[in-house]
Amino acid sequence: MTDKTPHTPPKNDGQKPNLALVGDPSAPEHQRLQRPGYAVYTGTTTVEGRRFNAGVWYHGIKQTSPDDAGLPFDLWICSPLHVDAETVDTDDGSIGRLLRFTHRGQVRECVIPMEALAGKGEDVLKSLMRQGLVIEYSQRKHVPAYIASHHHPDRVLDTITRPGWHDPSGAFVLPHRIIGSDRVRFQSSGREARIFDTRGTLAEWQGDVAAYCLGNPVLILSVCCALAGPLLKKVGVNGGGVHLVGDSSSGKSLAQDIAATVWGPLDRFKMSWDMSGGGVEIEASSRNDTVMVIDELSRASPKQIQSHAYAIANGTGRGTMTREREGRPKNYWRLLALSSGERSLGDHAAIAGNTAHAGAELRMVDVNAGTRTYRAFDDVHGLDGEGFHRLLTENVTRHYGHAGPALVEYLLAPDRLAALGERFKAQRRYFAVQGSQAGRVADRFAVMALAGELASEWGILPWPAGTAMKACRHLFHEWLATMGDGNAEDRQIITALADFIALHGDSRFSDVTAQFAATVNHRAGFYEVDQGKRLYLFNRAALGEAVPGYSRERILRALGQRDALVKMDEGRKQKNYRLPGGGSARFFVIDPEKLETEGGAR
Repeated sequence: MTDKTPHTPPKNDGQKPNLALVGDPSAPEHQRLQRPGYAVYTGTTTVEGRRFNAGVWYHGIKQTSPDDAGLPFDLWICSPLHVDAETVDTDDGSIGRLLRFTHRGQVRECVIPMEALAGKGEDVLKSLMRQGLVIEYSQRKHVPAYIASHHHPDRVLDTITRPGWHDPSGAFVLPHRIIGSDRVRFQSSGREARIFDTRGTLAEWQGDVAAYCLGNPVLILSVCCALAGPLLKKVGVNGGGVHLVGDSSSGKSLAQDIAATVWGPLDRFKMSWDMSGGGVEIEASSRNDTVMVIDELSRASPKQIQSHAYAIANGTGRGTMTREREGRPKNYWRLLALSSGERSLGDHAAIAGNTAHAGAELRMVDVNAGTRTYRAFDDVHGLDGEGFHRLLTENVTRHYGHAGPALVEYLLAPDRLAALGERFKAQRRYFAVQGSQAGRVADRFAVMALAGELASEWGILPWPAGTAMKACRHLFHEWLATMGDGNAEDRQIITALADFIALHGDSRFSDVTAQFAATVNHRAGFYEVDQGKRLYLFNRAALGEAVPGYSRERILRALGQRDALVKMDEGRKQKNYRLPGGGSARFFVIDPEKLETEGGAR
């Protein structure tokens, strides 16, 4: 079938454009060419007795004077390039064109913003040539003009510049495929790495990768973390992450490799912590509604690591401005992150002298992936640890990219999204906690468990029912046993005070009942023995030094929660004492026994 639809460019060669459409379905097959104008032919075509090879042609007319009838000429511009639709960017409303062409038998689509056609349109040419469009180099200037001449395409489609859910259409957008609608397209520069790709089959991935996760909570959690991204928005759970902690070569990276294969090839889908704040935004946005697999914590900047964790979980990039001082659209995303390292994020931040932020610890929770039966593994399926690791390391490079899209396809089946909220509530009951902060972590583990259970129910994972829930619940309770159910900021304050007393108890505090004051450098206060128990009397400066980053009021509130603040004068948080050698002063009196932390670890 021949497609010949000329479109008139702006004035050219002194001639007024002819707006009549060649190729109108009601017109005869062979009709006069409209000059000046463009036409695209999908195959060899004869018009007005002239034969034109497949491609985009410019049919022009050269005149030497206004009265001259002109000499017609025809230029081959490029291989067949079709302008199929007008596009509208969902984020900023900018207009573009959906182009289609064939390269080596493969149909390619690309979205070109209209603003890219301004000037000489070099960016348009680069994009098309990069993807394989054959262009007559000497006539390359006509390609942008040809695209721009399509003023009113019949179809209008939405575009989106990041993967994930597209609200207007309800589709799930990936760079290489659209799941659930034909009314939206992914718009890219064409330069980005193909992090979403496929190899092998889902059945091969199930047998060679997912089946070996059984009996291994860390591996099960990793797969569930990768599958949970599309559920976050639908059940109202915020982003965050899981940080696998264990010694080098314990199997943490293999767990991440398995998670990456849910969506794409591990060598492209995985990334390193060695990035700037802007890099975090770009990488997170490019994986929106999926998972962010981040390796090599040791390469991250200790000064920036906690801000990176906040950014990943909060899902909003920094605001920037144009030259005209107008705000650019921000990057945004919603996803879970699967991180790994030999240290926790808080310990890594401490290398630069930064205090661990409770918020960062909650947004990227630690999971033990180093001291299990076989370091990161609990069951090596009849092999030794090294053999198990080697087998899976080979398998993850051969099968990938199927499980995540398959879960989305099942989610989009009728009535399943509507029932998702109730399914999440039912799963969340298995992660009951009292504190609101631990509750946010429980939400994250519950949605991961739900993703795994749904994938098992729908045949995407070869796991018995309950496998994902049991593994996620087991690791959640390990975290809870370590961190406790209380307020994370309270825990950090209490721990910091206990550590300060342990370090400086006899060097910076002396007996307040002594007759003469002992010589103490950088005095933090005094102590007194009351009923065989030593109480520590902190001066105001020492209280702030012991817990940097928190106000005095916040420290006192945490002490009050533990009833650790004792012997207060009426109407005050302090008590007045007579000092050795004369004089008096007020101190915050702390009972160190009340600083014993919950959860079994400080």
